[in-house]
Amino acid sequence: MDERVRLREVEEADLDPFFEQENDPEAVRRSRFAPREREAFMAHWRARILGRPDVHVRTVTVDGEPAGHVVAWWEQERRFIGYVLGQAYWGRGIGTQALGLFLRREPARPLHADPFAGNTGSVRLLEKHGFVRTGTVRHGEDEHLMLVLS
Repeated sequence: MDERVRLREVEEADLDPFFEQENDPEAVRRSRFAPREREAFMAHWRARILGRPDVHVRTVTVDGEPAGHVVAWWEQERRFIGYVLGQAYWGRGIGTQALGLFLRREPARPLHADPFAGNTGSVRLLEKHGFVRTGTVRHGEDEHLMLVLS
């Protein structure tokens, strides 16, 4: 693979591509995550992600272009991880490389993830990095898997 996958600090200009990626119809179908309206998305990112020192977030770049992001945050006493990549970057090993880079920089363990059960690509990606299925959770009508990296 000749693509250069890197992580870097999030820049203000990254928020527009992140918004588009979150609103991609296929990404919404696979994640079962309801996208936010633009103003709510920007407010969420500025206040709840970039504005909090306990949130670890990085832009994923491929050959210098923003391809998505990886983020870790606290939800009560649990540390969670999430990620979004633009559809153009799916199925090329980029998620595997990006998550590996991020996990080397994120020290918290255990680390939790709860992808939609039908999102087999995301589940496989997490399992490839050592996450283990520990149960299921419901988000609305959808069943999600709980995976943990110890």
